[in-house]
Amino acid sequence: AYHNLLSSNNMAIIDIATDASASALLSPPSGNVGGAAATTKAVVFFWAEWHAPSSPKGVFDTVFCTLASQQQGDGSDEVKFYRVLAEECPEVSSKYNVNAVPTFLFLQPDGSILDRIDGGEDVARVTQSFAKLASASSAVVTTESSPSAATTSEQQSPLNNNATDNATNTALTSRLQSLITSSPIMLFLKGTPTSPKCGFSRQAVELLTSCNLSFGYFNILEDEDVRQGLKKYSDWPTYPQLYVRGELAGGLDIMKEMAEDEGGLVSGLGLENYQSSNGATLATDANETALNNKLSALVNRHKVMLFMKGIPSSPRCGFSRQIVEILDSYNVSYDAFNILEDEEVRQGLKVYSDWPTYPQLYCGGELVGGLDIVQEMQESGDLKILLEG
Repeated sequence: AYHNLLSSNNMAIIDIATDASASALLSPPSGNVGGAAATTKAVVFFWAEWHAPSSPKGVFDTVFCTLASQQQGDGSDEVKFYRVLAEECPEVSSKYNVNAVPTFLFLQPDGSILDRIDGGEDVARVTQSFAKLASASSAVVTTESSPSAATTSEQQSPLNNNATDNATNTALTSRLQSLITSSPIMLFLKGTPTSPKCGFSRQAVELLTSCNLSFGYFNILEDEDVRQGLKKYSDWPTYPQLYVRGELAGGLDIMKEMAEDEGGLVSGLGLENYQSSNGATLATDANETALNNKLSALVNRHKVMLFMKGIPSSPRCGFSRQIVEILDSYNVSYDAFNILEDEEVRQGLKVYSDWPTYPQLYCGGELVGGLDIVQEMQESGDLKILLEG
């Protein structure tokens, strides 16, 4: 047999501890994971013994087991559950480009990836992604002989519950509040100020720029959750939407009415302090602003801050291991951030620091450099002065 079924606890989970036992994941017969029926999906969970949250009884393992048990309890076999010991299965890990734990893959019957989660601490996202997989699976099993199969499966899905919905709604509300307050003047539009994707958005931008107002913006075409969520949050069904100091001012029609009043849009909304003195208008992307604020907070989280692959006790690349050894040799306090757990930080910090590789060392919020710079400073004695100063 190509897999090991657990003899206790959860019979629905297929444990894979070696590449030799992973034929179902390495070469699925006829393009189907596990060689099962053409309607079978799969959830693949990569874990490591050294990573407590993904190891047995850890929070990610508990969620994974719960999902498997719930499906088994429903008598359904639509989704197979594979638990893979990542470091003992290098061929499988390489095939699916796994470089962090936990990693979750949500696979279609043909082996294509519907969704994936690489590292992080967002347990709720695992259940949300599984719900998406279960829903997609329901659509696949619908046939002429059983036209109600999709509806029945969706109704039986254990993930369609108020707890999941409430967690999702709370996270979205928090994000919307952060966005509308990210700039004193915030415009939600279709496209960008330099490339509006509809006439109404173009007119709204022209009204703001004609007043020499600096404003933040968000392209709602890039995020369907924000696009639909903001309609409910603000009780305003159309775009563009203008917010001033965190409060909804209205859409294009309201902006036009104010522009026609005495004093114009600036006076009507009290925006005198946000006009550019030199006649130039600055439009700031809300996503970029939020990311820069996040990166600034991270590099200043500790006097000595290391951005690396892995964590100090378990580096995930040789360069990160070497820089940890150097820092540990000085017996100084420092903090570290695992860039494998956050792709946004991983890519954003390269631009923020204008430094293309990792690890990156910061001191007092300022970039020191990568491994080569740190090694040079160690040899010259400058690193000791910097760290202990």
